[in-house]
Amino acid sequence: MISIGNPQTVPAGKYAQEVFRHFKIWEGVSNKLVLAENVRQVLDCVTKNEVDAGVVYATDATVQAGRIKIVATSPTESHKPVVYPVAVVKGSKNETTAKAFIAMLKADDGMRILKKFGFESAQ
Repeated sequence: MISIGNPQTVPAGKYAQEVFRHFKIWEGVSNKLVLAENVRQVLDCVTKNEVDAGVVYATDATVQAGRIKIVATSPTESHKPVVYPVAVVKGSKNETTAKAFIAMLKADDGMRILKKFGFESAQ
């Protein structure tokens, strides 16, 4: 059994489905899936040995690196780019702090922290 996020409601599940379709194995694995409501639920299934494998973001796998074994990563061409947007909310009472946070993410120190947790870049 393989756990993924529900492709209908979980972005990571949609990416997993894209990867399986890219490799033309979706039809073969779709009846072996345990659908989860979020990536953390997928990780819980894996760490509790309730499934044989799970498909999650690299960033979430990195957090659990001591408890799970990463056996494969999907090539970038096998799915749409994973993007985490960040923005200041219009009318925010904390606009200055929000802008400072975004600037920190883009700075060298912020990039090092993001890379440590598996993110590739902040632009």
